[in-house]
Amino acid sequence: MPCLPAPPKHPLPIERHTGETPVTMQASNWTPATWRTHPIHQAPTYPDAAALAAAEARLAGYPPLVFAGEARRLKDALAKAAEGQAFVLQGGDCAESFADFNANSVRDTFRVLLQMAVVLTFGATVPVIKIGRMAGQFAKPRSSETETVAGVSMPSYRGDIINGPAPRASARVPDPARMETAYFQSAGRMNLLRAFANGGYADLHQVHRWNLDFVARSPLAARYQDLATRIDETLGFMAACGIGSSNTAQIRETEFYTSHEALLLPYEQALTRIDSTSGDWYGCSANFLWIGDRTRQVDGAHVAFLRGLRNPVGVKVGPTTPAGDLARLIDILNPADEPGRLTLISRMGAERVRSHLPPLLRAVQRTGRRVTWLCDPMHGNTISTAGGVKTRSFDSILAELRGFFDVLADAGARPGGVHVEMTGQPVTECVGGAHLLTEADLSERYETFCDPRLNAEQALELAFVVAAELKARRVAGAAIAA
Repeated sequence: MPCLPAPPKHPLPIERHTGETPVTMQASNWTPATWRTHPIHQAPTYPDAAALAAAEARLAGYPPLVFAGEARRLKDALAKAAEGQAFVLQGGDCAESFADFNANSVRDTFRVLLQMAVVLTFGATVPVIKIGRMAGQFAKPRSSETETVAGVSMPSYRGDIINGPAPRASARVPDPARMETAYFQSAGRMNLLRAFANGGYADLHQVHRWNLDFVARSPLAARYQDLATRIDETLGFMAACGIGSSNTAQIRETEFYTSHEALLLPYEQALTRIDSTSGDWYGCSANFLWIGDRTRQVDGAHVAFLRGLRNPVGVKVGPTTPAGDLARLIDILNPADEPGRLTLISRMGAERVRSHLPPLLRAVQRTGRRVTWLCDPMHGNTISTAGGVKTRSFDSILAELRGFFDVLADAGARPGGVHVEMTGQPVTECVGGAHLLTEADLSERYETFCDPRLNAEQALELAFVVAAELKARRVAGAAIAA
């Protein structure tokens, strides 16, 4: 199901609008350039409009990074997650770095996601949909246009696709050539991910052996041993029945999807293509694209762009999201109530999830529309140490997850999955976890340019905790039903 390049159009520079803009959201009026007539937030100011237009034109002629058929399969899977027949694991870097482009970093993050997925499969007893914040997560929204480094004010770092992280004003100038670097690095990462997913690296027996290694060295080994033993027994039973890697593709291969925040719209437009089999428009930079909490304005450019794509799309839902806006966003982004089309990603914070999520959940239920709910327990739990270092508490992350599960259970809704910022590297950016990292440990390997991430062991520990939570809720639900 290939995607064809968009009809040749000279790309336009970003236009900024400050006045009221009518919201006309009929799909028949949509083109990939529709967003340019809407107010835009979090957009960089490129000093050379001609260079930007030239970069967009080149990108528009490059091959797609993903294909329409993949996006359709993911949409079907997300529809099952909304019904409790699947569970989503979405994870990866807060912002990918050009400097970290190597096979080892891609492999290690992919490996941890596989390990988490195996554990969650046994907790939820349903298929786990694996979505990486990978091969395109190069842009980051910022709370301020500028930041001060060593007493010098300069433009904020917005991700490698826009400008550089070096604390120099010259490095912070938006450069459209970076979009092409992001494209080629994304293509390389996609190539590795497809090879890992389908070349035997994802074999279920191998992934479980990695989990056994983790359990053996974890201070909480006893807590995780029961689940690990159950997985071992199940694999042994399947082998005795003649179901193994040699004769069952599902044992040795896996489906893996990519995602990122659709923040830099010139890049996203340039990678929009028409599907040759359906005639529909697809965003071909990733299988799943989402709108962030800072760019979810109902009349904004980001909503105007994503409403015309046929990909599954997401919206981050935070404590400042008005219930009325959320209902309007559902109408705009999924007017036909297509299953799996729209995912709402809650990111409230541990202290607010139980008070702020229920009214939003009720507002969605009043619409009668089908959505998939995910929990992002990371973004609402960022704190600063006394020394000004950003971190996140593992306990707060778990508290928000449990609050999310409780809120949805009270409303009779199903939790569709989790969305976490993590890495396969042994970084020290979040405090807590089984190894009890403290603020004093952060300096050992604090490597993020943006937000703190769970390291490999913390991410896998999170999966074991969530798996136990899902199992307990499933058992309790079965007991009530009986």
